[in-house]
Amino acid sequence: MSPLRTVWTVARREVNTRIRTRSFLISTGAILAILVGYAALMFFIGQQGATSKIGFTGQATAVATPLERTAARLGTTVESTRIPDQATGEALVADGELDGLVAGAPDALNLIVRTAPDSGVRTALDEVVRQQALDAELAMAGLDPADVRAVLAGAQVDVRTLEPDDPQRGQRLGMAVGAGMLLYFFLIMFGQAVAQGVVEEKTSRVVEILLSTIRPTQLLAGKVLGIGLAGLAQFVLIGGIGLAVAVGAGVLALPSAALLGTMLWALVWFLLGFYLYATVLAAAASLVSRQEDLQSVVTPVIMLLVIPFVVGLTVLPNDPESTLGAALSLVPGFSPVLMPMRTALGVAEPWESAVAVLLSIAALAGLLRLGGRIYANAILRTGARVKLTEALRKP
Repeated sequence: MSPLRTVWTVARREVNTRIRTRSFLISTGAILAILVGYAALMFFIGQQGATSKIGFTGQATAVATPLERTAARLGTTVESTRIPDQATGEALVADGELDGLVAGAPDALNLIVRTAPDSGVRTALDEVVRQQALDAELAMAGLDPADVRAVLAGAQVDVRTLEPDDPQRGQRLGMAVGAGMLLYFFLIMFGQAVAQGVVEEKTSRVVEILLSTIRPTQLLAGKVLGIGLAGLAQFVLIGGIGLAVAVGAGVLALPSAALLGTMLWALVWFLLGFYLYATVLAAAASLVSRQEDLQSVVTPVIMLLVIPFVVGLTVLPNDPESTLGAALSLVPGFSPVLMPMRTALGVAEPWESAVAVLLSIAALAGLLRLGGRIYANAILRTGARVKLTEALRKP
């Protein structure tokens, strides 16, 4: 067979083996269930807390409409209900059917709640009470409260912003953090799968049979390619469904172009990041012959992936245009986590993404050559751990 066909044969075997395993199916189903359940829970909590049901009884019904308007201006939704008497209202509050009951005269209102009042409702009601008291004092002084309010409404400071606030920044930040965490999780999970597969084949001596018909570099390339395709399938499935659920639940309301662009860049960086780290992990795993020794060679590689993840979660949310974040996002190995986060935040320039991709491709080409040499020199050597200097020697 031709080298490409040989690589594809190995890759196809890895794909079929991975996606049919019970662990792959269970993990995919579990992650999807968690995503859907979390979105449903957030939607339910949001719906529950979106509106406060407040009852009004007696003379307090006069402040129902002012309270609704004031609460809406302060960002709180109040649904008012007229209650025939205070005893009935208190019973409804005790049963949880009302979030609060307003009773008493307009100048001496009482808010009756089950445990603690909603801060938004309390603030709005206090403002209504103060406005009622102010109107009464103005009327006693012979002034028209409506005229005074009109004068006060026109007395305000004009604000000029040098950098207009982005109303979608919170959603962009959430999408950036989600993309970064998903990439970090999948790069580690499937990168370690490559390393474990290498040691398993080496321990079981299966690799000796395989290398009797194909070259070590072809086996390495096929294994990395196959596991990468299996990981890509799970990544697309989970990421796509998670994005659809977030949009459907109203958590994300960004333009379709922004959502699609972020998803496409996440796919690009998953492929580049996976093949870069998987090549290094496969070469490192070939140095050992036991699963017990695997962590000693895998941990240093994983730690390189932790650095951009920590920077992405600590630096970028507070300062999306951070110089440190921008510089590290161009470094091969750090780009797969940081660059898609900066893209989702809308701070990555097109030339930065292009440069990061080219640098990652160049680094991947060099690592494939170097990792192939290490793998070829160490994969058939069992027993004690192979020294890196020995594995780097030309055969």
